[in-house]
Amino acid sequence: MLFLPYLTLYLLCGCAIVRWLMPGQRPLYRLWIGFCLGLLMMMWLPALIAFVLAFSVTGHLLALIPLLLLTLASYLLRDRKTQLKLFTNDDAKDLRVLLLVALPLTILGGYLQWTHHLRPAADGLHVGQSTYGDLPLHTGIITSLRDARFPADYSILPGKRLAYPFLADSLSTSFMLFGASLQVALVFPGTLMMALAFAGFTLLALRMANGRRAAVLAALLVFLNGGLGFLYSFDMMGQSLGQAGINELQAGTWTQRLQTILTGWYQTPVNHAEFTTYNLRWSNIIADMFIPQRTFLGGWMMLMPLLYLLYDGLQTGKRNARQFALLGVMAGGLPLLHTHSFLALGLCSAGWLIYDLFKRRAVWPWLLYGGIALVLALPQLLAFTFSQAGADGFLRLQFNWVNNSGGAGLRDGYLWFYLKNIGLPFLLLIFSLFEKNQKHRHIYTGAFVIFIVAELVIFQPNEYDNNKLLYVWYALCAVPISEYAFQLYDRLKGIRTRGLLAALCCVIFFLSGSLSLARETVSDYQSFSTEAIQTADYIERETPPHSTFLTWTQHLNPVSALAGRNIVSGPKLWLYYHGFDTDAREAEIRAFYRNPRENMALLSRYGISYILLGPYERSELQVDEQALESLFERVYADEQNDYVIYKVPQG
Repeated sequence: MLFLPYLTLYLLCGCAIVRWLMPGQRPLYRLWIGFCLGLLMMMWLPALIAFVLAFSVTGHLLALIPLLLLTLASYLLRDRKTQLKLFTNDDAKDLRVLLLVALPLTILGGYLQWTHHLRPAADGLHVGQSTYGDLPLHTGIITSLRDARFPADYSILPGKRLAYPFLADSLSTSFMLFGASLQVALVFPGTLMMALAFAGFTLLALRMANGRRAAVLAALLVFLNGGLGFLYSFDMMGQSLGQAGINELQAGTWTQRLQTILTGWYQTPVNHAEFTTYNLRWSNIIADMFIPQRTFLGGWMMLMPLLYLLYDGLQTGKRNARQFALLGVMAGGLPLLHTHSFLALGLCSAGWLIYDLFKRRAVWPWLLYGGIALVLALPQLLAFTFSQAGADGFLRLQFNWVNNSGGAGLRDGYLWFYLKNIGLPFLLLIFSLFEKNQKHRHIYTGAFVIFIVAELVIFQPNEYDNNKLLYVWYALCAVPISEYAFQLYDRLKGIRTRGLLAALCCVIFFLSGSLSLARETVSDYQSFSTEAIQTADYIERETPPHSTFLTWTQHLNPVSALAGRNIVSGPKLWLYYHGFDTDAREAEIRAFYRNPRENMALLSRYGISYILLGPYERSELQVDEQALESLFERVYADEQNDYVIYKVPQG
């Protein structure tokens, strides 16, 4: 449990820094920004030490020195002129909003973190639907970074630099180094980041909105997002229009339709597995982004205070240099946490800068913020991001995101695609654009720079990932959308059915997203069997850290995902989307298992110390087991003989 005092020290230092630099901020905002800053420093400072020593307990203890120096520097540079703002009645009202919105969402998020991240069960470790595919990638990074030197390699592709933003995963590694189990190292920081993201957007909305009711609606629109996909599920419910794998969303009748949503594999009306059938791609942020995609979660946790510091700083007549300097420092640490969030912040900043220039406002805050952010971010971009993004298939022009998949032509009409995916909020957004509201126009100037770029440029091989930009556009637009919705509601005063109309709108707003979340709360899949866990335990106990194993490329691999050891090649799908071609390595692995005697050079070429023979190797490869038995020493086998490990003679 040593991770708790270590984490607490960072959080306290973060709060102290914000309190000294920005005493004029309200208490709730200081606490929130301080916690986010503390987590960012806990990610970055041990990582910086690891470029010199290692990502170890010793390195983490040494990282406390720059932490204390930064805290001392903020005290020496503190704002002596501004009076410290104390807790007021307005803060109490905002706190009640947080308890109403962010707390229930955090409880739900914490539950999903627990059920979806290696939950122990009688037959092994279980996960949820949204984490079944990607979680082993993150656990492999987390477990392999223990005592590693930075820059580290991919544990699933040794020899290739880990350019994937890794700070959200290395935070979990820090928890493990101080005694947390792998599950606790996933669930605890994951829940904390979710709490800060929920509270952060709610506080940002409170700062942007004219009233608290609009802020509440904006938060719900963002986190319970869905669209009109539920109409497919409920259309002609008395007749079955599909079957497994073909129009499955409309298979069965009446309650069978609901059963399909709750038990089928990606059969929810927000992100449906049959992309070409329904073209439903507006995934629920909690279910399909926060829970499985830790880099996205970490990015949003940090992006919310950055958007707040920028927006708030631009609203005041006398702009606070300390606030813009802190904004620059925090923004400069974002690329290796989540590159898409850094890009979204940059695009939004460009829009707001243009707005400021038209209003002939002071430029120096932009130079201060942008200069610091660029100086800190550029080494990360040059050493990691740009080197990976230089691969074929990363940057390319493509209009209208996944509605024009591969540039093959629009599947849906342009406006209809967004209307059915985003739903009624998209319609309100279009109508609100015609209103003469200067605040809304300011917000939209930044938001639509993000949207336009995301609509025209694909930034990675997986075109779907542009949603990481589009969600930021949508989140920024949520406050104007909510204010416009209440403007319409107020104008209906005196109409007896106004309440009924509002309730109907809420059903349309939230039904698809709620069904998606309901599906995740009941989803349950075995990820690793008891035998796989025992194998991973043996590997951790008996093999050297960072040793290399020969295995097949399955994603549910106890060697890489649980024990953190290197494997020659991981799943092709993951690595393709990271810019790597694994065909050659896969062919070499297949050839070795089929004929070990003729392919012994593979072992020295990749520095292989151990060979795994497990269920995936047996089912996917034509393994010559007799040759393995005669050539190598068997050092481990579980009771069922499901997993066997052979040691490769060295020298």
